[in-house]
Amino acid sequence: MRVGDSLASVLPGGNGLSRVGVQPDAGRDLQRWASGVASLDAALAGGLAYGRVHEFYAREGGDAPATAGFALALLTAMAGGADGCSALWLRSRRAVRQAGVVQANGWAELGGRPEDCLFAMIADAKELLKAAVDGLRSGALGAVVVETQGSLPELDLTASRRLALAAEKSGTTLFLLRSGAEPVPSAAETRWRVAAAPSRALPANAPGAPVFAIELLRQRSGPSGLSWQLEWNRDRRIFTEAASGDLVSVPRRRSPAAAGAGPVRFGQRAA
Repeated sequence: MRVGDSLASVLPGGNGLSRVGVQPDAGRDLQRWASGVASLDAALAGGLAYGRVHEFYAREGGDAPATAGFALALLTAMAGGADGCSALWLRSRRAVRQAGVVQANGWAELGGRPEDCLFAMIADAKELLKAAVDGLRSGALGAVVVETQGSLPELDLTASRRLALAAEKSGTTLFLLRSGAEPVPSAAETRWRVAAAPSRALPANAPGAPVFAIELLRQRSGPSGLSWQLEWNRDRRIFTEAASGDLVSVPRRRSPAAAGAGPVRFGQRAA
C-alpha cells in the first residue's frame, strides 16, 4: 500500500484537524487541544498536543472496542466537527479480529463524520508502520490512527522515533491504539490506559452516554499516574467528567462482528 503516493487523490483537501479549542504552547509553539476538563488540561499543560504521537493501551483485551471508541470520540472532538478533516485509520488483521469492524453508523452516532476517514487493514507489521509514516508525511491528513493487537516487536524505539519525527514535521497527530500488549518505552508524547466504564442511566433505565476510564501513564514532561472518567457528549462534541448517579453496567463482553478483508471507505457499503 503506497499511502504517500495515493493520499492526495483519495483524501483531497485535507488540511489538518480544525484547531477548535487550541491552546498555544509559548515554549515550543506547540498547539494543544483543550478538553474543557480543568484537571485534565492542567495535567497536560493546556491540553493534548497536536502533531505528536499519543499511545492508548486497552486495560484488558475486552477493552479494545472501548479504546477504539475513545479514539473516535477524541478525533471528533479535536476536529471540532469541521468539514475536510480527513483521517487515515490503519489496522492490523489481529486488531480487526479482536475489536471487530468499526461501523460508520456507530461513528455518526458519536457525532463524527465517518465519510472523512479512510480505513485500511494491513496484515504485515512492517508495511503497517511504513504506511503510517507515509500518511504522516503526506500532508493530506489531519490525523493518522494505527491500531494493533498483541506485542509488536517491529514497533521498537527506533520505529517509534521515526513516527514521532514524521508527526512533528508534518503537524499531523498520530494515535497508536494497543491491545493485548504491555506498555513499552517509546517516543510518544503521552501514554494512556483506557477501559469502558459504567454510564449514567437515562429514563426507563436506558443506557446513557459512553463513559471512558482513562489513566495517564506517562508524558514527556509533567505529571503522570492520574486518572479520570470522561463522559462523551455527542451533541456538543466534548468530554465532561462523568457525574455520579444511577449507573448502567458495562455490557458483558461479546465476540466482535466478523470483519471483512481489505480497505473500507466510510460512507460506502462493504461488499
